[in-house]
Amino acid sequence: MPENQTTPEMPTTYDPKSAEQKWHDYWKQGGYFEAGKNPDAQPYTIVIPPPNVTGMLHIGHALDFTLQDIMIRTKRMQGYDALWLPGTDHAGIATQTKVEQKLREQGLSRYDLGREKFLEKVWEWKDQYAETIHEQWAKMGFSLDFTRERFTLDEGLSKAVREVFVRLYDKGLIYRGKKIINWDPAARTALSDIEVEYKEINGSLYHLQYPLKDGSGFITVATTRPETMLGDTAVAVHPEDERYKDLIGKLIVLPIVGREIPIIADEYVEKEFGSGAVKITPAHDPNDFEVGARHDLPQIIVMDESGTMNDNAGPYQGLDRADCRKQIVKDLQEQGVCIRIEEHVHQVGHSERSGAVVEPYLSTQWFVAMQPLADTAIAAQKSGKGVNFVPERFERTYLHWIENVRDWCISRQLWWGHRIPAWYCDACGEMHVSRDDLAVCPSCQSTQLRQDEDVLDTWFSSALWPFSTLGWPEETEDFKRYFPTDLLVTGYDIIYFWVARMIFTSLEFTGEIPFKDVLMHGLVRDSEGRKMSKSLGNGVDPLEVIEKYGADAMRFMISTGSTPGQDLRFHWEKVEQARNFANKIWNASRFALMNLDGVTAADIDITGELGTADRWILHRLNETVREVTRLIDSYDFGETGRILYNFIWDELCDWYIEFAKLNLYGTDEKAKRATQSVLAYVLDRTQRLIHPFMPFISEEIWQHLPHEGETITLASWPVYDERLAAPEAVKEMELLMDLIRAVRNVRAEVNVPMSKKIELMIKPNSDAEAAIIARNEEFIIRFCGTSKLEASLGLNAPDKAMTSIVTGAELYLPLAGLIDISQEIARLEKELANLNNEVSRIEKKLGNEGFVSKAPAKVIEEERAKMADYAAKRDKVIARIADLRA
Repeated sequence: MPENQTTPEMPTTYDPKSAEQKWHDYWKQGGYFEAGKNPDAQPYTIVIPPPNVTGMLHIGHALDFTLQDIMIRTKRMQGYDALWLPGTDHAGIATQTKVEQKLREQGLSRYDLGREKFLEKVWEWKDQYAETIHEQWAKMGFSLDFTRERFTLDEGLSKAVREVFVRLYDKGLIYRGKKIINWDPAARTALSDIEVEYKEINGSLYHLQYPLKDGSGFITVATTRPETMLGDTAVAVHPEDERYKDLIGKLIVLPIVGREIPIIADEYVEKEFGSGAVKITPAHDPNDFEVGARHDLPQIIVMDESGTMNDNAGPYQGLDRADCRKQIVKDLQEQGVCIRIEEHVHQVGHSERSGAVVEPYLSTQWFVAMQPLADTAIAAQKSGKGVNFVPERFERTYLHWIENVRDWCISRQLWWGHRIPAWYCDACGEMHVSRDDLAVCPSCQSTQLRQDEDVLDTWFSSALWPFSTLGWPEETEDFKRYFPTDLLVTGYDIIYFWVARMIFTSLEFTGEIPFKDVLMHGLVRDSEGRKMSKSLGNGVDPLEVIEKYGADAMRFMISTGSTPGQDLRFHWEKVEQARNFANKIWNASRFALMNLDGVTAADIDITGELGTADRWILHRLNETVREVTRLIDSYDFGETGRILYNFIWDELCDWYIEFAKLNLYGTDEKAKRATQSVLAYVLDRTQRLIHPFMPFISEEIWQHLPHEGETITLASWPVYDERLAAPEAVKEMELLMDLIRAVRNVRAEVNVPMSKKIELMIKPNSDAEAAIIARNEEFIIRFCGTSKLEASLGLNAPDKAMTSIVTGAELYLPLAGLIDISQEIARLEKELANLNNEVSRIEKKLGNEGFVSKAPAKVIEEERAKMADYAAKRDKVIARIADLRA
């Protein structure tokens, strides 16, 4: 146990650095985050979206992981067997690109090293950055169960990947074929859709006239990529386009190449767009590929894997595709074929990793047939047995994509990754897919086997993450206990590429959805709302934030700064506000400990005779517990933060602790002991409520408070207790607080400091309010700074006094010589205008049939009560203005 953990002595200021390191080490050594210690508890599982082993975690990771930690810490305190399973992703192309860049700095390429030596280098990189990620997780206070950590290339997950591949292949859902894919000519590999970034480019639209073979004229097409015309194998028009009906079936002579190609009819063509005629290049455009397949057109590839024009490009062979474009446009203009060039802004795909312009490229690759998998997922979702999306609108996004899903290219021309488990026999020419490495051909027994050189798309292995990490395909104890998982937290930007694929594979191989809820959060943007990027230099390093303000301040700001599904703007000043909030909690706790006089956990008793303020703060704590629990369960962390902030800062620190001082410093030992119990109890429960958001400071404070147990991480979560409900105390405190605020506001208006004593006259509305004021006279005198207090139902308002109307009473402050009657009338008229506006606003609301018919009866009743209160205050202000004018 840490030294001095139960002593009441707290430093004057909170030092995040020492506390964070101390408590992280303590938690780790105690094994408090390890799941499975209570087999009778209900399991609750989150598997972490595995970060790529490509570098440091960014502020987006910090948001994603903090939200998960809030949920897992809350559930652990609620008594669940909470598992938060950590892990990292090998990130195929991203990691390989990083290592290749490092090699290039040494004048080497992967080919210089060979596959085996190169992979050794990548594993060294992985080990280095996985350790960095571990350190960052620790600094952010994440309560991960490291005894179950996984990596997408470890032995167990590799077994799961092969099992899935073989089963899908045997079922006919994985196949090898020629299709148009996203090709990165710099990295020389196929890309998944997620690895393509679309950027708006100022380009050109080239209008080309292709001559008809019979010499009867031309047909005009438009293209943004004239270099691909070398691979054109047709021109297409809509079958119902009257302009071209007589041309369908005729031949065109392709300029420069001289190849004869047909004019075909296909409904893919939009009659109203451009000239209504489009060039068809099946080997370099996905839509053209489909048209070509329908019409059995040749597929002519005109460039190689590096983006260089090949021998099909005729005179342009050997030119880079960009240089070819310039040259071919010049030649077409000279031949009179390129008749017009227009400026054209369009979206162009770029490789996320290399930055190269992506080439739609006809290539032999491995694919997953997605439609059968999608059909199962659609049926599950529409039957009510699917995943619960938060916010709900993302379900529509998910369904739209899977209802229009395309086959998935899963092969990558890389060395780092899960190698495709397919072997080719050079002796008999057969191909075999196997769970195990093959040394002998199953068909002819030859040993002349070679494994497919390609690896699987990173998303293939991460699609299995929720169940492969728990031991599937084996029926492990963890798989049986913790799957399906309860929650996935992720950004809305990968709903198609990861979330959907996890659902597909899970339904296919386990018959279950992989997680009950999917919480979608937005991106973390800079203070101006811009996406963070290296080019803008506006990124935020979470470790820099922690160094400056502490982990708790960063966690509280990012987790409570937005609502589900919405982007978050990062403001340094808001982190500072969160740090100030932490300091407020620290100072309040320090004050309490200085006044607990050795109170132990066994001494705490909140069932005895308590004062109004004591019963009020317990009531408000009770309501806060209920609201915070409800809001966390609905993933509304922004509103949770607001509720906690208001309760701790305003009600606990600014009001209750000030009221508590009267008993703590007073001579009534019984009242003092009662207030000490309430103060210790409320602070203990407050630390528990704030712990999932601010784990370090809450542990530090809790260990100083009277407590039972080793750590706050295992302390029970507060629950709503009907016995603490005290509506009469709330009503009493609200009158007192309104009264005190009103007097302080009046003082501020006429610049009378609290140090200067004043007279206060109170006219209660009824005997009930009069009794409240009488019982709490000591509080009123202290907090209003009065030299004389007079309270009476029959009180007559003095001539020259400041006036304030609160719910339940009229206040008069005879500030002779300090006020100007005309100014006081003007102030009251301003207050009257505000009250008139409030009455009018509620009258309109209650006069709205739509509101009255839809709103719950309780809400309508509350609005009517508010209107009656405002109207009563208004009448009193009118009467007071009349008195002053008399």
